[in-house]
Amino acid sequence: MSLESLKNALPDYARDLKLNLSSLATDAGLDDKSRALVFVASALASRQGQVRDAVLGEFATVLTAEEMQAAKIANAIMGMNNIYYRFTHLVSAQDYATLPAKLRMNAMAKPGVEKIPFELMSIAVSAINGCGMCMDSHEKVLRQHGVEAVAIQTAVRIAATLHAVAATLDAENGDQAQAIAA
Repeated sequence: MSLESLKNALPDYARDLKLNLSSLATDAGLDDKSRALVFVASALASRQGQVRDAVLGEFATVLTAEEMQAAKIANAIMGMNNIYYRFTHLVSAQDYATLPAKLRMNAMAKPGVEKIPFELMSIAVSAINGCGMCMDSHEKVLRQHGVEAVAIQTAVRIAATLHAVAATLDAENGDQAQAIAA
């Protein structure tokens, strides 16, 4: 599969998503490697098979096995952290924020890619998972490392588009299943 096959799977009403996929695939806001990593991590975070398979197929020859593993690490660790830190941020009781997380995050120390691409993947996955506390933390680290707003925005635009593509395909697949059952 590829991004082209993913665009072809989208219904006509999702034309904007098709256009966004095309423009983001070559967006100059990120270098080629970072763009590919953010696409892969975001596709994994989308939890949608067609999106995952198409994006992995598109970038399989661009990324090394170690880089693919780093995208999986970003998805796995952020999947855990986003839930935990969103909880500590959203509950009224303040004592949770002072308690140690006691969650293993060793993979973040050596994820297999440089700090900036890993942070870009982390902010993208955090955006998909809706953790404001994590997004704020990763955005701050990226800015401290000299990453410009346009690069961060590009990573989040990729995440937003892939999330919308996943939701659209799930809705369409659900509609088709209902039509077959009727």
